[in-house]
Amino acid sequence: MTSLADQTRWMDATDQAALVASGEASPGELLEAAIERIERIDPALNAVVIRWFAHARETAASPDLPNGPFRGVPFLIKDLFADYAGQRISNGNVALKEAHFIADADTTLVSRYRGAGLVIAGRTNSPELGSVPTTEPVAWGATHNPWDTTRTPGGSSGGAAAAVASGMVPFAHASDGGGSIRIPASCCGLVGLKPSQGRITLGPVRDESGLAVEHCVSRTVRDSAALLDATRGPGIGDTVIAPPPARPYVEELGADPGRLRIGILDHHAQGGRVDAEVTEAAQAVGKLLESLGHHVEAAWPKALEDATLGSKFGAMWSTNMGISRLRFEAQLGRPLEDHELEPMNRVQADFATHSGAIDYALALSGVAQYRRAMHSWWDEGWDLLLTPTLAELPLKLGTIVNDPENPMAPMRRAGEFVPFTPPFNTSGLPAISLPLEWTADGLPVGVQLVAAYGREDILIRVASQLEQAKPWADRKPAI
Repeated sequence: MTSLADQTRWMDATDQAALVASGEASPGELLEAAIERIERIDPALNAVVIRWFAHARETAASPDLPNGPFRGVPFLIKDLFADYAGQRISNGNVALKEAHFIADADTTLVSRYRGAGLVIAGRTNSPELGSVPTTEPVAWGATHNPWDTTRTPGGSSGGAAAAVASGMVPFAHASDGGGSIRIPASCCGLVGLKPSQGRITLGPVRDESGLAVEHCVSRTVRDSAALLDATRGPGIGDTVIAPPPARPYVEELGADPGRLRIGILDHHAQGGRVDAEVTEAAQAVGKLLESLGHHVEAAWPKALEDATLGSKFGAMWSTNMGISRLRFEAQLGRPLEDHELEPMNRVQADFATHSGAIDYALALSGVAQYRRAMHSWWDEGWDLLLTPTLAELPLKLGTIVNDPENPMAPMRRAGEFVPFTPPFNTSGLPAISLPLEWTADGLPVGVQLVAAYGREDILIRVASQLEQAKPWADRKPAI
């Protein structure tokens, strides 16, 4: 007889929630099935680095488990800034790991996850401070890609993507400050929706006016849509607030998107290298969209050709590193020693310390100008932009590594790998990576669709249309 762990391994969160709602399975039974899979599969992947199974069992058994849309569904949260009251968090940092630092309150989003009825069983691996597009922190070691364990699952939500792609849980929390939802979604054959800036609160500590957003990686479009319905909206004191949708996002599933005007960018806008398989994937999806009745032509925002974006993005990125170091030190109650922050992050934090207020203000001004230039393309009548998600196939583990002699080398290599994702953090636009293409060797190749600000509804309609036209649910890694 097939175990519940095997029966539900490839079942999405919507269907797992339906099992609980119908009484066919209890929250505790779904949790035990997930725990069995984590314990069986994770030794080969190193995706779930902090576990609180005893606490999760108490949550699942509690009569007070909220009757939300995902009541009883097992879930994992990323080990990065997502505080869960009473539970460990390390943010991928050695010192916080060794100190067994315990969060004293939920972030607003984690509270919403709990209110949706999710049973949170632990944390997934993240690079320190989420600063690189691979998941190989010194603190916890490398996470492996379920499709090829010699390769990266991407980053910074690499642990989340590996856990979902291997069937440990149906979806998992992820965050995105430069592509960290979309990059691992592409590497691991998942759906990765980056919401608009201000769509989901980052409260109570972080600020929606920066580069980062949070959501999830999932195996189905409907799970990403339903979780967005459950968690969207501002928190107390938010000042960047995306306009509310006209109707629930789940109602966009299967809705006719009409005939859309779609621009395609199948090459590096600034002349960098792009793998042939990646270019071919974008072109193939362009043809698929044409076959579905959309108008597709070579067109893109000229702001993507702006070679100064890196310095603007970098000034904000390094400042985030400096702020994070100060917060870590406050949490530890002492200064961090040099060896307790990975070389690239330490150098950027030092750079921020020696930069002036005017330097940062100029970066903010430059980013604002860039954002307006990007948004104007959609204002000219375009509905979507289609690009590759990554410039290369998933990298071999060890390609992006710390080098004390050349501490910024990981950032330069990262820029070659992920030129297509950071512009939409800087501009705050919603974007989604979809697992529509695969190499002959069976590696997933994601493609990215970008919509106008606040138009996740269009992304979900088209993603649903593509999911129906070229389903990916039957593709499962051998692990």
